[in-house]
Amino acid sequence: MKAMSTKIIRSLNFGARINAADNSGAKTLRIISVIGIKTKKGRIAAGGIGNLIQASVVEGKLGIRKQVVYAVIVRQKKEFKRKNGLSVGFEDNAAVVLKDDKGSPKGTILKGPIAKEVGERWPAITKLASIVV
Repeated sequence: MKAMSTKIIRSLNFGARINAADNSGAKTLRIISVIGIKTKKGRIAAGGIGNLIQASVVEGKLGIRKQVVYAVIVRQKKEFKRKNGLSVGFEDNAAVVLKDDKGSPKGTILKGPIAKEVGERWPAITKLASIVV
């Protein structure tokens, strides 16, 4: 994975419920694991904007419910600071469901804004976004 220009505060722990920000059929996801995060022994890894996660679909269409999917976090409530001094925070926590761990989104439309930092690491998601903050 490519490094991001901003240090993101990882505020979404295991078990956190987040909204799906696309039209893949999922509505609510529960975080199972964060891919590629290394921590101290005994500490539970958390995810932030731009992190690849594995999540189970809690609410959504019957075909996708109770399945484990890959997703990328695109919005988080906890504010983070950019290098120019701007603080960025969103109204909800949201993720985009992926077809595989390579980064191709399952849906064709993204709902709501996404962070600019997601586009640095996942350019295929930014192509579908209507608003990039």
